[in-house]
Formats: sequence, structure tokens, C-alpha cells
Amino acid sequence: MERKNMDEQNKCQRKLRVCVATCNRADYSKLAPIMFGIKSHPDEFDLNVVVLGSHLIDDYGNTFRMIEQDDFDISSKLHTIVRGEDEAAMVESVGLALVKLPDVLQRLHPDILVVHGDRFDALALATAAALMNIRIVHLEGGEVSGTIDDSIRHAISKLAHYHVCCTRTAEQHLIAMCEDHSRILLAGCPSYDKLLSTFHRDEYMDVINTWLRGGAQDHDYIVALQHPVTTDIQRSIKIYGLMLDAVISFNKKTLILFPNIDAGSKEMVRVMRKKGIEQHPNFRAVKHIPFEQFMQLVCHAGCMIGNSSCGVREAGAFGTPVINLGSRQTGRETGENVLHVRDADTQDKIYHALKLQFGKRYPCSNVYGDGSAVPRILKFLRTIDLDEPLQKTFCFPPVKESISQDIDHILETQTALAVDLGGTNLRVAIICQMGKIIKKYTQPNPKTCKARMELLIKLCQDALQDAAHLNCRLLGVGVSTGGRVNPQKGVVLHSTKLIEEWFSVDLRTPISEALCLPVWVENDGNCAALAEKKFGHGKGVENFVTVITGTGIGGGIIHQSELVHGSTFCAAELGHIVVSMDGPECSCGSRGCVEAYASGMALQREAKKLHDEELLKVEGLDMQLAEPITAAHLFAAAKQGNSSAVAVINKASTALGTGMVNLLHLLNPSLLILSGVLASYYQSPVQKIISKKALASAQNIKVVASHLEEPALLGAASMVLDYATRRIY
Repeated sequence: MERKNMDEQNKCQRKLRVCVATCNRADYSKLAPIMFGIKSHPDEFDLNVVVLGSHLIDDYGNTFRMIEQDDFDISSKLHTIVRGEDEAAMVESVGLALVKLPDVLQRLHPDILVVHGDRFDALALATAAALMNIRIVHLEGGEVSGTIDDSIRHAISKLAHYHVCCTRTAEQHLIAMCEDHSRILLAGCPSYDKLLSTFHRDEYMDVINTWLRGGAQDHDYIVALQHPVTTDIQRSIKIYGLMLDAVISFNKKTLILFPNIDAGSKEMVRVMRKKGIEQHPNFRAVKHIPFEQFMQLVCHAGCMIGNSSCGVREAGAFGTPVINLGSRQTGRETGENVLHVRDADTQDKIYHALKLQFGKRYPCSNVYGDGSAVPRILKFLRTIDLDEPLQKTFCFPPVKESISQDIDHILETQTALAVDLGGTNLRVAIICQMGKIIKKYTQPNPKTCKARMELLIKLCQDALQDAAHLNCRLLGVGVSTGGRVNPQKGVVLHSTKLIEEWFSVDLRTPISEALCLPVWVENDGNCAALAEKKFGHGKGVENFVTVITGTGIGGGIIHQSELVHGSTFCAAELGHIVVSMDGPECSCGSRGCVEAYASGMALQREAKKLHDEELLKVEGLDMQLAEPITAAHLFAAAKQGNSSAVAVINKASTALGTGMVNLLHLLNPSLLILSGVLASYYQSPVQKIISKKALASAQNIKVVASHLEEPALLGAASMVLDYATRRIY
């Protein structure tokens, strides 16, 4: 027991071994404040410093010496740069670093490796550490700068276990990249901790005179720093030359720093020397300036020009005017001090930018930090639990499960939400691929448009919840409604008299937005045809017509396996085929329409007349009923031999049959399907009319009665089940 307590105590007291790796002068300016912070807490942290990259190259100032001057012990120096300054050299440098790093990391055995930014050296560091199961803390992930650096930076972020970012936007980018929010620290840029303290140094004129060799005044000189863009080297070299020409013409004292070691830098140095910059009296060309002094120079410059990240980041803290040339920093957040010249194709354009910016002062920007990044980072490091699993996980957004390839599973689980917007009732159903109604919801249809829409969405939402419990994968929503419909837009153009107020009503948008599902809307007659095509007599038939015989007469036309809509979406108005010039008045305003003879409303009207005239009586059948007279009473009377009822039904059957003959002559379908409550009554009479009146070529067309109980709902479902994977209407 005592030994166990001692082990736990030792575990709690063990210092966190932190390795900070720095590759160049730029990343050291961000890492140094963190290194100082770690070093100031020797009881909590054990710091190791690894130096590689351009720090160790004489042409770039041997900048490792500034690390030693800051009194840091360098644990390892790795010569990893293959000279050549071209694309191949960068790749070889990454390879060389990967060869050398394993021995160093194995010897130091750090708990944490801190790596910065988006350099190819940093990618080698992150790759080696990830493969050696070392936890990685990545600084400045999530930023966007518009070059190959973006790809490298994001690759390092995917390898890293923890992230320290500088801006809220960068944090959101990391979250969008599926990084764990709990492992992301929004700290600000560590360099701001140091540079903000140098803002008001009194000795800045000594620094200016030292580096510009006298003659320069406060806010009356230029700082130039431009690097190659490795994805467009020749263009970046051209822009560099144009920038130098513009600055020469501008005739101001200029401090120019050599470009970094990226591919193309050697050519840029050649351009600089060809123009005699190192001998020009207005210029001072240097390879390296200590960070604090460089910040003093940027702070008091009349303008900074080039494409360095310092211009769009650190310079904003001082309000120094900046001209950013080309694409290298495209996408970075900036203060209002930055003027972008993205298409820097002429010396004149750059010169005009200098005239606009030089000598201005802008409000100081805190986009990249408030000077308190290091304390936040140290606190973040203390929270890292080394006992947590090393394998990082990604926070992917929820996605729909992949569709099973087992056909039985597909038929059982893939379902549609079907809506029948009737005149009396509003019905919603969950329907599977086989046409089985899994669950149905019915409510009286409200009178107002607003209330009707609210009820429709509520019933659909209830069904959506139930579908999850029923293991149903809803593919979308199909809506069947009376009236003229534009199915391409999901809009009811004109409704029937039974559904008032539906004129130019967009059904698709509100339903889709409420349920986050695709929505199809179709006329109820067309839905009946679709139902037959998928589940009924029309299955496998390329050309057929469905006729709905109910309260009204409607239907749908399937031609070459597709619905026929017509140019203004009013095809298949079968009830309004005129069969008599002086027939009864129809609801459409015309006379002699099929609907005026054969619809349920027409038959009910005739039944009432016979009833009122006491002509509906049949021996043994009492027609003095309390309930309203309907077409059913008419058919019942005809069946019992009532001559008046038989005459009405014969007239209706003849009108419907004649209309169908006209239809057969026009479309020549191979099948006629009667649907609705009157279908069984009309099937035989209509077949007889066709055999008598149709052309010989059409007389053998078969007339069948539908066996589908819910054609409107099934048709609405079939739109979803057929079109959801097809993605076109």
C-alpha cells in the first residue's frame, strides 16, 4: 500500500518533458516566448531544444547563435538542408530530416514535441514524432495563406494531437477539419507577448540608425521582405524584381532582408544583386536581425512591403502600413493596415501602392493576440494527461449510415413519407419499398392555408420521430394534392374547390426546411398513375392511363414509362373531356364534360333528383333514409332493377366510355386502369363501350379496376422511392 502511494506521488511530481524544435528565424520568434515560459518553471517542465533547418546555414546568418545568446541549451543540432533552393531540394531536405530525427527523438524521449507553422522542416518533425508515438503540440494551425504552405500546415494539424491557434477563425477552421475542440487552445500569437512590450522602447532610433547606417527618420523608411511562392516560382521572381524597381524609384531609405530558403530564393537573390541593391546608397541588405530589434524597425517604418507573414500579422499590432504583394498571404486575417496588391504585374502599380501607404498610421490591431498567449499555453500544457490514449480521434460530423447492399434489408428499411392533402382529411403515412403502409396518421384538414401547413409539418415531424424507432430510413417526402401542380418547383398553381386558398403555394420549401429531406409534389391523379406503375397493374407497362372515378374524374398518363405533364401542367384532365355539346353543366364552367355525367358528385345529384321525385323506390328496399343520398344508393337501386337508376348509370357509363374512346384514339395506350370508389361499377360498362365505339385497332385494349387501396399515398411514396436515388424529376 505504501509503495503504491509512493508510485502515485512520483507520478504526480514527474516533470513534463517538452521538446521544442525550431527550424528558422521566423518560427523562433514565435517559439522563444514559450521556451522562456517553460524555462521559468523548472519544477514542472524539462525543456529540450532541437535546432535544424536554415538556423545552421551561414548564408542565412547562422541564426542558431541567437538561441544560444538567449541562454538556451541546444540539445541537438541537425543539418537537414540540402542546398539547391529548388523543389527537389526541399523534398530531399524533408527526407534527410526524417533520416536524422529518429535518433534524436529516441534519445530525448520527450512527452511533448512543440512544432510551429507550415514549413517543410516542420512537416518532417511532425511526421517523425507521430510515427514514434510522441504527442505533438502544433502552433498556428487552422490559418490560411494561399500557397503550398496551407497544405503543409493542414497536414501537420492532422498529425498533431493538440493545437494552439491565434485567431477565432483559425479555431473554427480546425473544428471544421474535425479536430477535437477540447484539444484546441485559442491563445493568440506568442510573439505578441514579446513584441507588445517593445512597442514604446525609447532606444528605437539607435536601432534604426544601426541597421540603416544613419540618415533614416522615424516613419520615413521602408522595410522590405519577400519570399518565393513555391507553387509559382517564376511569377514570384518577377514580382520581386518589380518590387525592387518600385522601391528604387520611390527613393526612400530601405532595409531589405534576404528571402527564406524555399525553392526560388537563389534566383531572387540573383535579381537583387543584378539590380545592385547591396551597393545602392538607399538600401541596406541583411540576412538576419534579432527579433526585438526587427520589431522596433517594423514598428517605426513608414511602410513594410513584400509577402512575409510578419506584414499581415505582427505589423498590425503597431498600425504600420503594409503592402502585401502576390498570393502568398491570400486568406490570412489582417487589420486595416494591409493593402493587397494581388496582381502585382507592373512596377507602376506597386509604386502607386507605396504612394498610398507610405507614412500612414493605422489603428493597432489585436487580431492575432493580446500579449497573454504564453500563460495560456503553459496552463494548457499542464492539462495534458499522458495516461490518455495516444491515438488521436477525429470529431467527424454525423453522417447517414451507408445503405446496406442486402436487398431484403433495403426493401424493409428504405421508406418514404407520403402525404395525401385531401379536401376533407390530411393523411400522412410511412411507406416501404414494397408498398406496405407501416404507419398512418389522419387529421381533419384545417380550413386556412396557414393552419393546414402547420398541421402538415407537425404530422410529418411526428412520423419522422416514429420512423427512427421503427428502423425506417426515410428517403424523402412525397405530397399528393388536388389541383394543378408545377412538380419541378413543388408549387400548387391552382387548387380544387375542395381545398380552398391553395393558389401559387410553395409546398416544397417549408416542408424541406422543416424536415431536412427532399420533397416531391404532384397532382393526385398523377400520383394514382405513379402508384399503379410501381405497385399496381401498371408495373412493367410502358404506356397506360389511370382514370380516377370518385368525387370528381381525374387521372394520369404514363407514356414511355414517364408521367405526361403538358406544357402548363394540366395534361390528364380526363374529367373535362367533352362528350356532348349540350350536356349538363360541369364545375369547370363548360357543358357535357365526362365529370358532369360520371363523377360521384354528378351521380349524387341525379340520385337526389330521383329520390325527391320518389323514383328511387325499389320493392323490398326502403329509400327513406336519414343519411344524405349518395351515388351508392343509386347503384343499389339499379342493382335491384330500378329502371330510373339504371338509365342514369347507363348514361354515365356511356359518357365515361365515350371519353375513354377519345383518349384511346389520341394516346393509344396498352392499358386503361380505373381507380377510385366507382371503378368496380364502371369497369364492365366502359369495356363494352370501347368494344363498340373504338377503332378496331383499339377495341382490344384491356380495362381493369385498380386493387390499390391508397393510390394517392402510394403514388406520393413512389415519387420518393423512385426519384430519391435518381436525383432528377
